[in-house]
Amino acid sequence: MARRERIAILTSGGDAPGMNAAIRGIVRCASSEGIECFGVEDGYTGLINGNLRSLDSRSVSNTIQKGGTILCTSRCPEFLEYEYRNKAYNVLSAYNIDALIVIGGNGSFAGMNQFSKDFNFPCFGIPGTIDNDLSYTDFTLGFDTAVNTVVSAINNIRDTMTAHNRACIIEVMGRHCGDIALYSGLSGGAEIILVPEMKLDINGIVKKLQKYRIKGKNSSIIILAEGVCSCIDLKEKILAKDNSIEIRTVKLGYLQRGGTPSMFDRVFACRCAEKAIELIINKEYLSRVIGIKDNKIFDMDTDKALQLESKFDYELYNIAQKLSN
Repeated sequence: MARRERIAILTSGGDAPGMNAAIRGIVRCASSEGIECFGVEDGYTGLINGNLRSLDSRSVSNTIQKGGTILCTSRCPEFLEYEYRNKAYNVLSAYNIDALIVIGGNGSFAGMNQFSKDFNFPCFGIPGTIDNDLSYTDFTLGFDTAVNTVVSAINNIRDTMTAHNRACIIEVMGRHCGDIALYSGLSGGAEIILVPEMKLDINGIVKKLQKYRIKGKNSSIIILAEGVCSCIDLKEKILAKDNSIEIRTVKLGYLQRGGTPSMFDRVFACRCAEKAIELIINKEYLSRVIGIKDNKIFDMDTDKALQLESKFDYELYNIAQKLSN
C-alpha cells in the first residue's frame, strides 16, 4: 500500500486575521484529497526545532472566525543561515513531509524560496500580512480586517474629537507601505492622510488645519502611516508651526493585528488554501506564491513575485485628496 502524501503548514512573521481560516482551509482541502497535514508550531523556529503536530478536520473546527494563529508564529533570523535551513530540512525528512505551505509576508517568502532552492523542496506561499506590502497581489490576507478595525476606531475617535473641537493624529501600521492608512483614511473620511510614498509637507498640513478651523470644522482626523514618522513626532512638528492647534494622538498598535477576520479575508483564505492543494497535487513547481488579481486567484513563481517593485495606488490617493477639501 502506497504511503499517503504529507504536507506541513506554518505561519511566519506577524500574525494576521485570516491565518486560521487558511490553516483550516488547507487541512480540509487536503483531507478531501487523502493528504495528511502537519502543523508547525512557532513558524520557522518550530520547524528547526521539530515542533510538528498532526492536523485533521476536527482539529481545525471552530477556528475560521478566530484571529491570530492556532499554530503560533515567530520571527526567525536564524533561518537566513544554511545550517538552520538544513536542520529544518532534516525535520521535514524525518516526518516524511512532501511539501511545505508557508502563510506569511515578504521575509517569510524569501526564506521559503531559499529553502526550496537549497533542497529542491516544494514550497507554496499564501500572503498573510496586514501590511498589504506584497506587490504581486492586489491584497494580502488580513489587510481587509485591519482596515475595517482602523475605520471603526476612526468612527469612535471622531465622536470625541467633535465634542471637544480637536484634531487627532491616528497612527496606523503598515511598515513602509501606506495602504492601511490610505484605505482606512479614505473610507473613514479622514481630512489628512500621510503615507511614506508621498513627501511629508508640514506646512501644508498646518495650513489645512488652519483652513478647517476658519471654516468652522469642529474635528480633523489625520491618518498617519507608521513608515512616515511617529504620531508624537508629527504632533511636535505641527505645534512648532502653530501651537494654538488643539491636537491629540492615538497609536492603534496591535489592535489592528487581531480580531475576527472579515468576510473578505475568510473567503480569500479559503480560496488560497484550495489553490495551494491544487498546486501540490499537480507537482509541477518547486516554489510558488498565491495571490489575487481582479478577484481571480492565481499563482506565480516566487523569485519573480519577490522582485516586483512596490506598488501604491496614486489614483486612490488623489481621490482621497479631493474628498478632504
